[in-house]
Amino acid sequence: MIDFLRGKVAHREHDFAVIDVHGVGYRVFCPNPYALPDKPDETTVYIHHHVREDAILLFGFGSREEQSMFRKLIDVTGIGPKVAIGILSGARPEAVVAAIQQENVAFLMKLPGIGKKTAQRIILDLKDKLAAVSAGFDDRALSMQDTGMPAAAGTGAWAEAKEALLALGYTEAEADRAWPSVKAKAKEGDSSDALIKLALQTLYAG
Repeated sequence: MIDFLRGKVAHREHDFAVIDVHGVGYRVFCPNPYALPDKPDETTVYIHHHVREDAILLFGFGSREEQSMFRKLIDVTGIGPKVAIGILSGARPEAVVAAIQQENVAFLMKLPGIGKKTAQRIILDLKDKLAAVSAGFDDRALSMQDTGMPAAAGTGAWAEAKEALLALGYTEAEADRAWPSVKAKAKEGDSSDALIKLALQTLYAG
């Protein structure tokens, strides 16, 4: 099983990056491919090697904590790799851990693909199983004042931007798909209008 890849980012899309390791390109699905260092910098991506009957998939993360959080999430009934990646695209692992430990259903429901029942299931299944994941976090990181989203793209601004995208005729899935790119490019203090423009740029690019 592949545990990590070290190489250069050769290409990236909204949900995956291609990591060039000695001339071999590995397609790796990531919470935020745009957060990986631009080439020619070499980067290390921690891998979850997912095997199913019809595909072999690689999911990649920038830290061991994120990799571990992903593995915990896919153990929850009803959560597959795509939903788990969506969760980590919307919040850093320490924010997800804090929300689970504090039973913050409202916060979890703001993450892509998570409804009330799924949020409750995540809390029920994982509340007492996150010691290993949170071991590397300090107390500040586990404060719910840290939402896991940059100040520029806080939940309020993005919620308004998402509503505007829906009004323009985009689907919720399309808006959620644009979020990782928006989060990577947003600057502190950006308004919902600025986030809309970033989202439209991503959606126009396909």
